[in-house]
Amino acid sequence: AARPGLVPALRGWRGAATAGAGGVAGPASSVNPFLSDSEEEEPRDGGGNDPGLGGPLSPQQHEEEAAVEVPGVLPGLRAAAPGEAGWAGPGAGEPPRVPVDALAAQLLRDQFLLTALELHTELLESGRELPRLRDYFSNPGNFERQSARGYGPITGVNGISTLDSLDFARYSDDGNRETDERVAVLEFELRKAKETIQALRANLTQAAENEVPLQERKNYKSSPEIQEPIKPLEKRALNFLVNEFLLKNSYKLTSITFSDESDDQDFELWDDVGLNIPKPPDLLQLYRDFGNHQVTARDVVDVAVGVEEDELEVTTPTLGMQKLEDQINALNSEKWSLTEQIRRLERYNENFAVPVVCDLVHVPLSVPEDNGSYLDIRSSDNDSKHGKTEEISLSISAEADSKTPKDDTLNSLPSKDREKLPSCALSNKAAIHFDKPNRTLSPAFHQALLSFCRMSAESRLGSEVSRIADSEKSVMLMLGRCLPHIVPNVLLAKREELIPLILCTACLHPEPKERDQLLHILFNLIKRPDDEQRPMILTGCVAFARHVGPTRVEAELLPQCWEQINHKYPERRLLVAESCGALAPYLPKEIRSSLVLSMLQQMLMEDKADLVREAVIKSLGIIMGYIDDPDKYQQGFELLLSALGDPSERVVSATHQVFLPAYAAWTTELGNLQSHLIPTLLNKIEKLLREGEHGLDEHKLHMYLSALQSLIPSLFSLVLQNAPFTSKAKLQGEVPPIEVTRFPRPVSPLQDVATIIGSREQLAVLLQLYDYQLELEGTTGWETLLWVVNQLLPQLIEIVGKINVASTACVHEFSRFFWRLCRTFGKIFTNTKVKPQFQEILRLSEENIDSTAGNGVLTKATVPIYATGVLTCYIQEEDRKLLIGFLEDVMTMLSLSHAPLNSLKASFVELGANPAYHELLLTVLWYGVVHTSALVRCTAARMFELLVKGVHETLVAQRVVPALITLSSDPEISVRIATIPAFGTIMETVTQRELLERVKMQLASFLEDPQYQDQHSLQTEIIKTFGRVGPNAEPRFRDEFVIPHLHKLALVNNQQSVDSKRLDIATHLFEAYSALSCCFISEDLMVNHFLPGLRCLRTDMEHLSPEHEVILSSMIKECEQKVENKTVQEPQGSMSIAASLVSEDTKTKFLNKMGQLTTSGAMLANVFQRKK
Repeated sequence: AARPGLVPALRGWRGAATAGAGGVAGPASSVNPFLSDSEEEEPRDGGGNDPGLGGPLSPQQHEEEAAVEVPGVLPGLRAAAPGEAGWAGPGAGEPPRVPVDALAAQLLRDQFLLTALELHTELLESGRELPRLRDYFSNPGNFERQSARGYGPITGVNGISTLDSLDFARYSDDGNRETDERVAVLEFELRKAKETIQALRANLTQAAENEVPLQERKNYKSSPEIQEPIKPLEKRALNFLVNEFLLKNSYKLTSITFSDESDDQDFELWDDVGLNIPKPPDLLQLYRDFGNHQVTARDVVDVAVGVEEDELEVTTPTLGMQKLEDQINALNSEKWSLTEQIRRLERYNENFAVPVVCDLVHVPLSVPEDNGSYLDIRSSDNDSKHGKTEEISLSISAEADSKTPKDDTLNSLPSKDREKLPSCALSNKAAIHFDKPNRTLSPAFHQALLSFCRMSAESRLGSEVSRIADSEKSVMLMLGRCLPHIVPNVLLAKREELIPLILCTACLHPEPKERDQLLHILFNLIKRPDDEQRPMILTGCVAFARHVGPTRVEAELLPQCWEQINHKYPERRLLVAESCGALAPYLPKEIRSSLVLSMLQQMLMEDKADLVREAVIKSLGIIMGYIDDPDKYQQGFELLLSALGDPSERVVSATHQVFLPAYAAWTTELGNLQSHLIPTLLNKIEKLLREGEHGLDEHKLHMYLSALQSLIPSLFSLVLQNAPFTSKAKLQGEVPPIEVTRFPRPVSPLQDVATIIGSREQLAVLLQLYDYQLELEGTTGWETLLWVVNQLLPQLIEIVGKINVASTACVHEFSRFFWRLCRTFGKIFTNTKVKPQFQEILRLSEENIDSTAGNGVLTKATVPIYATGVLTCYIQEEDRKLLIGFLEDVMTMLSLSHAPLNSLKASFVELGANPAYHELLLTVLWYGVVHTSALVRCTAARMFELLVKGVHETLVAQRVVPALITLSSDPEISVRIATIPAFGTIMETVTQRELLERVKMQLASFLEDPQYQDQHSLQTEIIKTFGRVGPNAEPRFRDEFVIPHLHKLALVNNQQSVDSKRLDIATHLFEAYSALSCCFISEDLMVNHFLPGLRCLRTDMEHLSPEHEVILSSMIKECEQKVENKTVQEPQGSMSIAASLVSEDTKTKFLNKMGQLTTSGAMLANVFQRKK
């Protein structure tokens, strides 16, 4: 429905604001304050039209003049005529009242000014202002005249003057004020007062002249389409409000123009609009509150029996009072006659179940339709001027138009008479019969007797109990009133039981305000709703949305969500986040892509609770499944990046499970998956690699690469749905089942290719055609697949070549990506499209052994990613052979070309993490053990060190140790030396005593065999190995083998003549002793080996490295002190000597010196390792 114009809105507000007032005062100039009505007759009869005394006579005034004096009235006062406020009508039983206006005139004439002022104040408070008193007390000249004439009692009362005319300086104690100044001020005040009075009189006269006649107003009411002409007062009020609106909303130029065109009005002062006109709200408030001031056809109204609505028009206060009193008298007499008639009929028909009074008594009744289904007859006794008059108020149900004349007659009866009728007369439904006693007691006696039953209908609850609803609508109204009082008194743990009741009432209640209150109660029902209560509320919200439709969901449910978006309890904010997703299917599409999306974006950016942001991400995913505004694509992409970069793992996981697949589905529909989404992520990865030459941000790399990995199912679905064979894919006959291992396990149902396609049966048909097309018919015209082959794969392989091969995390991430890509696209695609591109890059052939280009590629991360991401996708025998052959070739080529082994090591580390590949790796290493080239054998020996840590001890005993023993007797000394780290790793990780003894014997042979006495590289490798594995090795092996042999090596190094070799050995010994100082060393071992070894080392450092010598001296000194103390004190448990022998000062010196050294950091890192 269209909003009304401004004039009807303003009139509606004024009608509401002035309801209950005593009426409109007459013109201000029509009363002389010092003359009573009888004294005013003479100048009026003389025809004088003094502006100060009012205009010509009205017919009503002639009637007042003809009134007869009533004995007993105060002298000078007359009786009230019919139509005046004091008229009580004939037979009132009391003397007639004195008119208030006459009483005021008498008081003013007799100079009872304080009494008159008090009367004026009380009349103002009751809303019945008298023009005579108002004009008198608003004119300061009256009191100046009083003072001049010497009216004693009033001379000191300065407070009677109005505030705007009061000159406080005039009443001060300063008596030196000049007389001419006082006169000038008083003349100015008088002139301003006269101008104000004249303007007010003009306003009132103009308003009276433009008053619309009664009949014309009736025509306007009966025909709403006829617009009533605007009144001058209304025009001035609207002008003021419009100008105020323009100023508030920065339309300053328009406001200036409007003010110029309305030059007869002062927009700075509201009082310029009219006399005693309260300022209404601004235009915006009038517009919003329009619906609240309309009385719809279904609102409950109080009407009087037998009175037409048009007869209630009130033209003036006097006529209105007269009509109302006449109606009251008529209704009183009619009521008593009907009561007597009912009593007679009841005596005649008391043997019948249903009295026939309903057929005999008929009073016409015309009321509008009610808003409910209650039959509520309320009677109230009001004190009137001449006694108690009973007022009858009826509320007729919404079904009043379908009621019979009997129902109308019944509803017209007074309540106390209606209670005598059986209840069957109060309902249209099946009659209920009550036995009436065969007694002759009067109804009044019955009523008085029943009054002793203790029933409470006065309270709110008593009123609800006494009224039984007789329709669904009335039930809703009753629930709407009662639920706000019920909810606070229900235990918090059980409040979810109220959810169905609240929702049903909110769905069906006719009043918008009540519905809003009920939904507010629903969202605030539980202080902190838990994981079981929130789904219950969400289920109710969805049911509500399905029932009421999108418009009411937007208008009623969303505001409740918006109110709690910043609630202090995370459970409430969680409820809001979940509600946005649950309600998404039931909202208008414009709201989904605007308001709801903005709410979720705000919560994602601002909320600190991980659970809330997780729920926001899931709701965003649902929104992405329903949004259809392409302009929001970029906003969705930015939200996706924010979600992927969230610090919480829960949020990132929800992004991969819900948000990303839903966004990818929308991107696919828009055609942006291959043109924007995937290329943008790839470009971001390339940018990271370019900027990360000195330090790669692995977290961001993981973020983008994991997003690409989650997009693989969507990409494959796009390839299938746009294939040349898609039109042939029909479900006919037997469909071959899809192998369980055909696709990687999806992290979410939304990443399941079958879910994206529609069904497993449809996917099975498409896969069958897909394999056939790839194997036999090729990819001609298959644009989506060609994009993958010709653009995606080459770009990915190029990116892989830029990765730092030493970054285990990056290698692992890309390996997983290629593994999922190949497994998703299938074996045929992997063999025919992926492997050839890698093989072309790697060029594994004999002629490339000495080629710089070939060697360069083999040292990059391309090797481990191809080996672990592509060649491990399928595990048939031929696939395993291909992987073994590739690793053997890489090992051979790297060894022969003297290239770094980092790519091979990365492959072994990645594959060694999976026990399924241990046998395969051992097969590759055995190939190296028996290779003809010493370089390859040396590489194999070094690779055993990486493999030992993850291999089971059985394999170590059966496959690793024999291979190492074989290599330890290799003709080439470099091969034998290369086995030492692997032997050390075995000592560090294996617990079998037999294995440890075999390893110890082999290491002892290296140390004690004379042929190795001058092997500097072997000694260096052994010392480095001892320093690495010593802290974590078996204690017995450390005490009996490592520390004694380090002592011997330190002694031998003292005899070394070559300073470079001597310094090299001493440096490695220093690192080994530093690592072992953190271990528990027994007193005997300390005295016999550890301290002597340190002293030997100090001897070397005195000549070669003085900075080392300072640290060694401190260590020796502390060790000696500790040994001396131990001879006095018992050793306390197994506390590490190193923890107690080094004082704080020594520790500080040690750490400072260590920071200045350039020795290997790998050795020092092992100092703080604990035994596994």
